[in-house]
Amino acid sequence: MNARTLFYSPIFHPPPDFSTRNKPFRPELKPRSDPFRIQLRVRVRSDEKKSRYSCSFRVSVRDVKSESSYNLPDSLKFEEPLDDVDLDLDLESIENSLPWWEEFPKRWVIVVLCFSAFLLCNMDRVNMSIAILPMSAEYNWNPATVGLIQSSFFWGYLLTQIAGGIWADTVGGKLVLGFGVVWWSVATVLTPVAAKLGLPFLLVVRAFMGIGEGVAMPAMNNILSKWVPVAERSRSLALVYSGMYLGSVTGLAFSPFLIHQYGWPSVFYSFGSLGTVWVSVWLSKAYSSPLDDPQLRSQEKKLIMKNSVSKEPVKSIPWKLILSKPPVWALIVCHFCHNWGTFILLTWMPTYYNQVLKFNLTESGLFCVLPWLTMAFSANMGGWIADTLVSKGFSVTKVRKIMQTIGFLGPAFFLTQLSHINSPAMAVLCMACSQGTDAFSQSGLYSNHQDIAPRYSGVLLGLSNTAGVLAGVFGTAATGYILQHGSWDDVFKVSVGLYLVGTVVWNLFSTGEKIID
Repeated sequence: MNARTLFYSPIFHPPPDFSTRNKPFRPELKPRSDPFRIQLRVRVRSDEKKSRYSCSFRVSVRDVKSESSYNLPDSLKFEEPLDDVDLDLDLESIENSLPWWEEFPKRWVIVVLCFSAFLLCNMDRVNMSIAILPMSAEYNWNPATVGLIQSSFFWGYLLTQIAGGIWADTVGGKLVLGFGVVWWSVATVLTPVAAKLGLPFLLVVRAFMGIGEGVAMPAMNNILSKWVPVAERSRSLALVYSGMYLGSVTGLAFSPFLIHQYGWPSVFYSFGSLGTVWVSVWLSKAYSSPLDDPQLRSQEKKLIMKNSVSKEPVKSIPWKLILSKPPVWALIVCHFCHNWGTFILLTWMPTYYNQVLKFNLTESGLFCVLPWLTMAFSANMGGWIADTLVSKGFSVTKVRKIMQTIGFLGPAFFLTQLSHINSPAMAVLCMACSQGTDAFSQSGLYSNHQDIAPRYSGVLLGLSNTAGVLAGVFGTAATGYILQHGSWDDVFKVSVGLYLVGTVVWNLFSTGEKIID
């Protein structure tokens, strides 16, 4: 038999660093009557107790001719002499034998944690849109007061957009996002107490909740700009933002049940308490940058650092340079136009279903779920489409313009159809289609911050989202005023007009190229 090479591949745990004794490795060959075996003994030491690795190595035996004293079977006798034994330690493959949950890319662990944070974010935000119906009946609030309460969230949300971006870009997104979740969870739990104390207290607590949620988007954008390679940008952002949509689904689906069973305060107590679970996992698993993570596998770190464009920490913000760029202003204007329609649907949709389509409280919550489910699906589909187009050679600029145009014109078209529809089922379908096409914006303007200014993506998102929050403040309050003096058709006409303005501005001035180093 001609056996020029034998392989033996044992697996050892831990170690990250390998140090062996100076003695050469020798296989121990023993005469025996059973099949031929090679025994190899290796001592390894590890100075890092917390790290767990596997060692996969190869023993090659070449040019072997067996001696008769070993009494090997004829099938295992070698025709050529053995003159060396080589030990080849393949350190690059130390991760190959890890359990699947440890092989799961750490960057996607960060993405999933951000996804779950945004799920909690919208759960805690939309519960008020359901609870406001029994609350307004209990406290005798008119539509203008309801609009004031709904918009008070945005007062605090507005304050921390730019501040949250600066904070995240300078001290790291882990601390900022963790702070935000704790802050808004506490404010959510305090909402029923504030409502019983009086309207001014409720407005303050809702504004405080906005302060916590206001830092979430800039902090997330900062983290993902460091962890996610450019080729995975649209998909990762789409997944994170779909957490917001699924948070709306969860909040709208469970809020009516909790209200009927335990009263409206139970919604705020139960949803707010979930934040403590998330924070405990976040603090133990997340890091602001792959450079800060001691357990990140070397192969993944190389991939991230090779393809990431945001490595150096930010020491100062070049405000003059940022504000001098037309694509930055295109982001700001389009974010305002987009959020006007989005926030109106987020806060007023249950009321529309209740007053116009004559659904009861439970039906309003359940039918509100369909548009948000559609958004979750469409956002991820749009992310895959965008990344695929980029990988096939389409310019990032063209991809961002295509996606955002769909995100503007789609909702504009379907909202115009609502005034011509009398069937509640068709109205719900139009809402679902409007929201579904809106979700393509996650691969348009919401991905563009990291395209044009990756190092300052947190600040840039805070800047543009400030305009988006102003749209939420004015749009939510203005809707209450319009409904007192007009109709839902007037509400939708304003949104459609802003969608059209955004389409023009985006296609004229936006870009997908990096314009700020």
